[in-house]
Amino acid sequence: MTASKGSISLILHHIRESIETCELCPRLRTYCKDIGETKRRAYLDQTYWARPVPGFGDPRARILILGLAPGAHGANRTGRPFTGDGSGDFMYPVLHELGLASKPQAIHRDDGLRLRHAWIASVVRCAPPGDKPHPQEIRNCSPHLTREIEALPRVRVVVCLGKIAFDGYLAHLLNTGLIDRKTPYKFAHGAHYILPNGHHLLATYHPSLRNTNTGRLDRPMFTRIFLRARELAGLD
Repeated sequence: MTASKGSISLILHHIRESIETCELCPRLRTYCKDIGETKRRAYLDQTYWARPVPGFGDPRARILILGLAPGAHGANRTGRPFTGDGSGDFMYPVLHELGLASKPQAIHRDDGLRLRHAWIASVVRCAPPGDKPHPQEIRNCSPHLTREIEALPRVRVVVCLGKIAFDGYLAHLLNTGLIDRKTPYKFAHGAHYILPNGHHLLATYHPSLRNTNTGRLDRPMFTRIFLRARELAGLD
């Protein structure tokens, strides 16, 4: 029996609560709280979220978009993935253009933006110093991702934003027994793999300012990834 949209939403609500209250990684929790107290000058009048950031999107999503971790002054401030930072400023206009987001800008978790056919999550739910989580911190966070994926039964395509997200998703596949080794799967921009369950794995460079400002990743390159994702998800 296929789960109803209401039951999926209820499951995702419980997962969200478990993520938001997670305290498994003392280093990350201390860092996020400290950032939320000191703030960046441009956001001194704002109250930072400063908690683990759950995924968000369409409960009937066919595409899972997987990032690295919340930005210290992005999602750690706003409480929603890729919201309020340069990576989101690059990504959401593309998602909007392709009909996957209701707006081209993501400002705050209450700005009314909605995703269509897509869900956005990350392999680490707390902002890590220097954008570099420790291996154990990634492992601590992996059950959150596993539960979210299990609660999204219609997902057929996973788009990994960057190598850490790619490796984190491969670890999920290995831990759940879907693959028996990671070596056949190599990260590269535009890489495409068909998984044993028939789902599709796509990889792209992360839309960080380090990549977009240097031209390593431009909008046409990024758009082609999501055009392919739409096609593979049966949305075209």
